Amino acid sequence: MSVDLLPGSTWFVGCGNMAGAMVEGWRSAGVELSQAVAIRPSGKLVEGVRTVQSVGEAGRPPKVVILGFKPQKLDEIAPQLASRLSAQTVIVSILAGVEVASLRSRFPGAAAIVRAMPNLPVAVRRGVIGLYSADADDALRQQLKQLFTVLGMVAWTASEAELAAIGAVAGAGPAYVARFIAALAKAGVQRGLDPDIAATVALETVFGTGWLAAANGEGMAAIARRVASPNGTTEAGLAVLDQDDVFDALIGAAITAAARRGGELAEAARSDKVAVATSLP
Repeated sequence: MSVDLLPGSTWFVGCGNMAGAMVEGWRSAGVELSQAVAIRPSGKLVEGVRTVQSVGEAGRPPKVVILGFKPQKLDEIAPQLASRLSAQTVIVSILAGVEVASLRSRFPGAAAIVRAMPNLPVAVRRGVIGLYSADADDALRQQLKQLFTVLGMVAWTASEAELAAIGAVAGAGPAYVARFIAALAKAGVQRGLDPDIAATVALETVFGTGWLAAANGEGMAAIARRVASPNGTTEAGLAVLDQDDVFDALIGAAITAAARRGGELAEAARSDKVAVATSLP
């Protein structure tokens, strides 16, 4: 049975990894996508969504536009898109780092500008989605919260700084978790495990730990204490991670680098220096 949550005609302008993950999550949840259009110059089909190659083929002005291309393409795409929107169109941008003011300057006639920071697990409806808007009314905020809650945890933020923090932690986080799982598997191989077994053990260990914490509401320190017996094997490994806060420092440095790049993208958009690229994803 389909669920009618999309607020009318919706365009996905660019539908690469992240926007595609959102579509996948909504589709698996049975969200009605008959009024959705994916605009991709490549013509590569998006399953469950009518796919066209240009804005001109998309049809009547949309109720919602989801910007799902790379931030560097903004100044190439915005002029052709802005001319097709109506005063009732809501812009939902998942462009990393591009602030509301920069979007408003490109789409002055839009009804509202909303920034969304989802992460890749929205594809399996276990994502984290940060939302921010300076001009969305309560009805729109509630409507979007209902729509995105299908994909995971939703948090309306009070500022773009908060949204950027969610983007740096949750948006980039899956890549860092994936690297940790790979490193755990590699360590298993070094201890003599078959690579396939090591990969499965590492993945299930991380998945199970996260599930345990979510189910029991335990903090990470409490779980670590439960695993680590005094003077035992786990405690010996934790001593390495805890020495000079090396593990915290490494993750902190990665998040800082992600946040710094977001700031650079924001500055480029503010300065009208967003690079021109060739096509939508």
